[in-house]
Amino acid sequence: MDINKPDNTDASADTNSPFLEFNSSIPESGLVLAWLTRDNTKPLRPVKGSALHTRFGSFQHSSMISSKYGTQLASSSSNQAGFIYLLHPTPELWSLSLPHRTQIVYTPDASYIVQRLRIRPGSKVIEAGTGSASFTHALARTVAKNGRIWTFEFHEPRFEIAKKEIEDHGLDGVVKCSHGDVCVNGFIPACDEILDASAVFLDLPSPWLAIPHLKTVISKEKIVRICCFSPCMEQVQRTIETLQKEGWLDIEMVEVSCKRWEARKEMIRKPQDAIERLRDIKRRRNEGLKKRNERKLAEEQNDEAVSEAQENAAATPAEKHVPDKPFLPSEYNPWGKGKRVHEGEDGYEWKDVSKVEAELKSHTSYLTFAYLPPPVQGKDGNIVSE
Repeated sequence: MDINKPDNTDASADTNSPFLEFNSSIPESGLVLAWLTRDNTKPLRPVKGSALHTRFGSFQHSSMISSKYGTQLASSSSNQAGFIYLLHPTPELWSLSLPHRTQIVYTPDASYIVQRLRIRPGSKVIEAGTGSASFTHALARTVAKNGRIWTFEFHEPRFEIAKKEIEDHGLDGVVKCSHGDVCVNGFIPACDEILDASAVFLDLPSPWLAIPHLKTVISKEKIVRICCFSPCMEQVQRTIETLQKEGWLDIEMVEVSCKRWEARKEMIRKPQDAIERLRDIKRRRNEGLKKRNERKLAEEQNDEAVSEAQENAAATPAEKHVPDKPFLPSEYNPWGKGKRVHEGEDGYEWKDVSKVEAELKSHTSYLTFAYLPPPVQGKDGNIVSE
């Protein structure tokens, strides 16, 4: 068996997966992610005669078929004017919409892990702890059609669901799902292929039990890199002890924290507009004071009329006094103050800006990295004993 190519290479070459290829139009029964809000994305496969019902309205599947990915689809409900976006599947969007069966690896951690393990198109990767298969999708996109991923899950119901999702998404030509406890039995009994991985990702409760089994399934010709995903420091300590014992080098623990940047438009406010605004306020104030003074002067000149009005007012119930308004209405409104101005609205000047969140997002787990150099060979070609 050629360890450089999986047995089903031809099958994977013909696989049409939305996670490996980009399609401009939405095919019937093709996977599409309906974006409702930032925190609500629903995966669906449009079929004629069906509809998606949401609080924003109803959306007919027939309107989605053959539409372009990225289309803004208006509601077909007569009493609702909502809309959704039809997005192309990506591992990042899938991690936000998939049904969670376990804690998942989110994009900030996933992107950093892929970079540190130097995974690229054609890489061979071992993943232990498939879970919800969120990170499996990110790995599959990175290794592409000529790469290979062996993923292991000890929990049989989760394994069956993940295996079906991988097949439904057309990734089974790249991803080999296996059921087994690698901490106890190792990797070989759970997989019927020859493994020759150059990158390892362990998301296990006890990664230190699986590490000794790795030497039989990793590459003997190149540097192998590993990442262990652990939620507590005690697990990290035991993992580091085992890595040191097994000869792994350059061991490093990393905690990933992140902030989200938001792109938006901001209204341009020029200094001259501010000056004119202050002048307008002063002008209206002076006009209001002038009218009030004129009214007081008229009252002083008509003392008798004022006195009679006061006597009449004392004989009748007091009326509510409405205070004078020194500010008069003005048409000068350079920034839309006092009315709702929508972002990017015509009639105002805008610029593109970005805004970062105030607080750092806490980590999901600690990441422990290390690498293992290939065995040293002597002049006779035999491996020199460690």
